[in-house]
Amino acid sequence: MLQVLPIQSKLKQEELCLRCGVTYNPDLLAYAATVDGQAAGICQFKLTEKSGLVYDIAPTPELNSFEALFVMGRGTLNFIDLCGVHHATYVGKVTDEPLLRAIGFQKTEAGTYEINLEGFFTDHCHNHSET
Repeated sequence: MLQVLPIQSKLKQEELCLRCGVTYNPDLLAYAATVDGQAAGICQFKLTEKSGLVYDIAPTPELNSFEALFVMGRGTLNFIDLCGVHHATYVGKVTDEPLLRAIGFQKTEAGTYEINLEGFFTDHCHNHSET
């Protein structure tokens, strides 16, 4: 069974960051994905007044599940949207561009990955056509 849950303990967040090979930042919020009880990945992010900033969507070396990372990424964007912030930017190291695109991020002319969340979870295909 796939689960995506917020990480409640900074110690657990730090341990999962180390396991996934990403930099731990205690000031960030984080989700953990598990598949059948086995850690599958981490997503660290924060909210600002204007944007959600996603720092990492990273798998564990033992279980690189595209589905788990996709659901975790979408869950993160949904949380950002529900908090009233309707824009997100991926600010981490890009290691899996197809995953970012599948989640909904679009590469800008400046080379950043961004998404307009206005209507993304309520209006099917609202301003999110493939380019």
